[in-house]
Amino acid sequence: MDALKVNLQTIDDKVMFSAAARENPQITIDFFPPIGTAKGYTSLELLMASFGSCLGTSLLTLLRYKMEKTVEGLSIEMDGRVREEHPKALTHIVMVLKFKAKDLSEAEVLKAVKVSEEKICPVWSMLKGSVAVDIKTEIQ
Repeated sequence: MDALKVNLQTIDDKVMFSAAARENPQITIDFFPPIGTAKGYTSLELLMASFGSCLGTSLLTLLRYKMEKTVEGLSIEMDGRVREEHPKALTHIVMVLKFKAKDLSEAEVLKAVKVSEEKICPVWSMLKGSVAVDIKTEIQ
């Protein structure tokens, strides 16, 4: 997979877009009033969702298949801080990884996080150097 294609189209008289990739359902992207109507995800929310799903995918793959852990589920809570001045870029993301697993230790999760950060997750690679990231873990 060397190239990705996403199509966007305005769908109102402000800044609301529909976006789709491949044959997937469309999503709505918008901005807060008065520029937009707040009826869709903002671009920064989508970036955070991309980061969370990217890291989550790499962690589950490493833990389940490489480390042979039984991970029943993963939920991720993210809190992003945006700078005051324009452009309103993310400056800091706190991510809480909540694993449902009986045979998993925090040390194993942190090892997988480090491998994901350094070698696997392309979204984290793109954010490095411009967005501080703090990872917290919970295992149930």
